[in-house]
Amino acid sequence: MAIDVKTLLKAGVHFGHLTRKRHPNMSQYIFMEKNGTHILDLNQTVSKLDESTQALSKIAKTGRRILFVATKKQAKDILVKHIKPLKMPYITERWPGGMLTNFVTIRKAVKKMTAIDKMKEDGTILTLSKKERLQLDRKREKLEKDLGSISDMNRLPGAIFLVDIVKEKIALLEAKKLGIPTFAMVDTNSDPTLVDFPIPSNDDASKSIDIILSCVAESLKEAFQEREIQKKAQSSAEKKEKNPSVKKTK
Repeated sequence: MAIDVKTLLKAGVHFGHLTRKRHPNMSQYIFMEKNGTHILDLNQTVSKLDESTQALSKIAKTGRRILFVATKKQAKDILVKHIKPLKMPYITERWPGGMLTNFVTIRKAVKKMTAIDKMKEDGTILTLSKKERLQLDRKREKLEKDLGSISDMNRLPGAIFLVDIVKEKIALLEAKKLGIPTFAMVDTNSDPTLVDFPIPSNDDASKSIDIILSCVAESLKEAFQEREIQKKAQSSAEKKEKNPSVKKTK
């Protein structure tokens, strides 16, 4: 999805933090200072956003999952709006410590959730007392809140996308420790060198978050469509190879 400076400007993507909060490594992305606030260079935002969406599309075409993280209040609903339809995993509540570095334990928690669901489906849960059923329901609700959107993530993600690396520093550290490619919106108070694919942008304003995530989501949607076309073409080619047409003899 191509986007221009004018569109980003309208969404307020260029507004950074107060000058006293500037991280030294963000200097290269700052255009100017205005009324005590730093203004981001949107030409670089366009360039970095394009670079990021291309890289994310390549990962998506391989079939790997991309984990999205945004636990700040103004970003939660926006993330769900754009990412849920893509059936990509996401975290909008508190980041579960060890989500990536201790993935085996997280998978065990997901299995507990699946086991409770199975008990409900086959009626086993009815053999328990009312108190026990209530305890399981509460446990299921907590697991759903913390891990619901990642319940079908059977292996580590191929990449992670973060809205605000200062807020999501634990998630970022875990991804870096495991060598998982990192993508993120980085504001003027962030250190862009910590991210593989930084997108200089206002990570506090809802309109700014919305426009960036919409671009990312649209790029992934196109990547998935291309992947499906390639899979169908490959499947068709394999069928022809297995069942070659036989010429009739007179």
